[in-house]
Amino acid sequence: MTEVTRVPIKPVAKGSLTKLWLGIIVAIAIGAGIAWAAIPKGVSLETLVEGTGPTPSEGDVVFINYVGKLTDGTVFDESQDPPIPPGIFPKGNPFPIQEGAAIDGFLEGLRQVQKGGKYVLEIPAEKAYGANPPEGAPIPPNADLIFEIEVTEFMAEQDFQTRLGALQQMMQQQQGGEGGPGGPAGPGAPPAQ
Repeated sequence: MTEVTRVPIKPVAKGSLTKLWLGIIVAIAIGAGIAWAAIPKGVSLETLVEGTGPTPSEGDVVFINYVGKLTDGTVFDESQDPPIPPGIFPKGNPFPIQEGAAIDGFLEGLRQVQKGGKYVLEIPAEKAYGANPPEGAPIPPNADLIFEIEVTEFMAEQDFQTRLGALQQMMQQQQGGEGGPGGPAGPGAPPAQ
């Protein structure tokens, strides 16, 4: 017959079980924190003023006023009204919704805006310039960016191109009208006889 060897089990010391469970909880919390930090951050769009209508589609041109800041509040870029006659284009700077027109995070945010809306767009470094900001820019490597955006309008690319053609034609007529055939004499031109 086989013989069983018995090993006496010592009782668990008072408080040891609590310490074991606390250790397990701390290990789980640390693991979850590491996992959370490893998840890539996404673009965040906070609505300050609700816009109206649809959101822009791929190929549309969005007109915005904006201020670009670093997370410490340093302004690195700000929109300025383009020097064009009023009435041809809406106020604001035009941004086409197409790959390569702006940093990925900016385009991702613009795809979610509405006309008349005001937003705060937060872009993590991975969706901004990453480790390689533009040469000479006041943006440090791996900087998260914040944009305050006001959307004035957006339009289809075809409408934008039509208006751009009208603007170019108007500018050519103005240039041709100064001292050109049938136009007023420019400075230094001989007087008409």
